[in-house]
Amino acid sequence: MEITLSTCFIAVDDHDKAIAFYRDALGLEVRNDVEFEGMRWVTVGSPSQPDVSIVLEPPLADPNASPADRQTMTELMAKGLLRGVIFSTDDCDATFERVSAAGAEVLQEPMDQFYGLRDCAFRDPAGNLLRFTQPLEK
Repeated sequence: MEITLSTCFIAVDDHDKAIAFYRDALGLEVRNDVEFEGMRWVTVGSPSQPDVSIVLEPPLADPNASPADRQTMTELMAKGLLRGVIFSTDDCDATFERVSAAGAEVLQEPMDQFYGLRDCAFRDPAGNLLRFTQPLEK
């Protein structure tokens, strides 16, 4: 039996800003853009990984959620406490330059980690944590 990742979800509060960031700054392709019951889901992914998708979803993708629950999700998103994604890259420094030039909030400049990776970190326009890792040469 083999288990692989096919889809993960990231909450965003502005899909147009998210699309611009994930498509233009990160180079991901937009695969789907769907609206239903006043909500919107946009699927993006790396052209080199056609079987793995990231769904940019509303902060609380439930039309029956209470106003209090919606407010809580908005507050958690504003603090950057909802989700995070770790991307692999073959050039952490070039990725850092590209993403920071696009205006992303820098959380950590590229640095070598004791556990064998060089990585950097940003927040996307909705405040989600994004890390970019590159294996260190042995």
